[in-house]
Amino acid sequence: MGAWITPVTLTGNLVILEPIAPSHAQGLIEATQDGALWQLWFTSVPEPEQVREFISTALDLQQTDAALAFSVIEISSGRILGSTRFCNIDTKNRRLEIGYTWYRQSAQRTGVNTECKLLLLQHAFEHLQCIAVEFRTNWHNHKSRTAIARLGAKQDGILRQHMLMPDGQYRDTVVFSILNSEWPAVKAQLLWNQRRHDNETAS
Repeated sequence: MGAWITPVTLTGNLVILEPIAPSHAQGLIEATQDGALWQLWFTSVPEPEQVREFISTALDLQQTDAALAFSVIEISSGRILGSTRFCNIDTKNRRLEIGYTWYRQSAQRTGVNTECKLLLLQHAFEHLQCIAVEFRTNWHNHKSRTAIARLGAKQDGILRQHMLMPDGQYRDTVVFSILNSEWPAVKAQLLWNQRRHDNETAS
């Protein structure tokens, strides 16, 4: 039996989600430097000198069917805006998580995240036939929690002292999910958000 999750390129109006590759290293380094994203202690953004290891680890996880990481590429300029991935893949139960998402500061609040989530969720529910898609974030990352809830995901609970962070602190992880039965309504909301952003940009 082949892998459930296989490399795929997802194309929208603003961005292309392309499976991460060593050739993306310089673009990802530049993306982390736009806003010094690694300094946000509650995120998983690599420091510039750690980007190549970040890519290597992602590719190792892909080989074991544990994750599929993407580089987010802006169509208009060709520059890399950040990264996201399918992770915590549960093939037997047809569940996965969308996580490790970050964008260069200048790409935030531009409609990029809405389109990325639409592309990923559409692939998950309509092509992979997922029964549920999870999102997880640090309890202290209030911006992320608000953004996930705005997608239409519902909070399942909080995993207290879920992870040991590099600085020795424990991370409380907030878990959200979208069910396949909820996907049509979530998709309609994402499409509406996308059209609203396009109209605001054009005006």
